[in-house]
Amino acid sequence: MFLRHPILSLATIAYLALVGWLTLTPRSGAVDDSILWPLARFFARFDATDWLTFSRLEFAANIALFVPLGLFFVLLLGRRQWWLAIFLGVVATVAIELAQRGIAGRVSDPRDLVANSIGAILGTLLALLLTAAGARRARARAALSGA
Repeated sequence: MFLRHPILSLATIAYLALVGWLTLTPRSGAVDDSILWPLARFFARFDATDWLTFSRLEFAANIALFVPLGLFFVLLLGRRQWWLAIFLGVVATVAIELAQRGIAGRVSDPRDLVANSIGAILGTLLALLLTAAGARRARARAALSGA
């Protein structure tokens, strides 16, 4: 798998390192050290967007963070292993939440498990959608060649 797709493998490893850095490094004691706080304060200034609270922005950010995980895993493992991409995404988020229990300034939150898993599932579905046309062409070529 890694030898067949070395660039994709390196991109996946770099992405996993970024996720690790974002989720597993200690945080300061400051409540508002997240980049999402200024965004939440900005949205709170307008009646039309005051529903975009920090909690909702954080949930959406966690979903967005894990979409590439599902996408990368499907591309590396192949379309037939889509279920494994979802499984690995859920396992990764459970591992992160368990690890956060022992990291200063980090809080393990069940909502993160839900958001991250949703992100991995959406990434998997996106990968399946993006690769569907190529898979159809490959099946058609195989049928024409008699395989």
